[in-house]
Amino acid sequence: MTMHHATATAAEVGSSGDELLGRYHAYRRRQARGLLGMLPREAVRPLYRRALGAGRGEDGVSDPMLTLLAYCERLLPLPSFEVWSDDVRRNPAAHLHDVDDSAEAPSADAPVTVETRRFTVGERSWAAHLRSFRDGDAWRGFIAFEDAESRCVHRTALIFREGGPVDVRDRFMSFEASSLAAFLRSALP
Repeated sequence: MTMHHATATAAEVGSSGDELLGRYHAYRRRQARGLLGMLPREAVRPLYRRALGAGRGEDGVSDPMLTLLAYCERLLPLPSFEVWSDDVRRNPAAHLHDVDDSAEAPSADAPVTVETRRFTVGERSWAAHLRSFRDGDAWRGFIAFEDAESRCVHRTALIFREGGPVDVRDRFMSFEASSLAAFLRSALP
């Protein structure tokens, strides 16, 4: 297995709350699309008129679909960010199934952090972020290692290819700390 060296900033890894907030907004959008998918075709236009009447078209969005989706998000009894993020923490596999079933799954250009593990090598603390995305009918992934002190990030090549995001996560979680340390050494310049 060939590894390549790439360095990124912590922001590029997406380990911050910004990515979690982005995942929350993507979740809300998926739920809104799901509602639209259940409606008969003849019900969409009246719903769009209601969205415009409710002021959903006044926020500078000229795309009718985005206006409609924003309105559907308001109609649905969706959890708050705090409730949703707590559920993601307690039930990560259920949320991975939701992402896998979505047409808006993460892509190679915008992978999602599926899991994070912390470990130490010598005196240094590291976070190993599993980053994954859908690639055709499979899920691929890599590990981005973030130095806890310098926040510098080093990543592996694509080392995972599985049938779904839960499978990628399970494989990552099966690695012992010594395996993570070996992958880290291969990713360092």
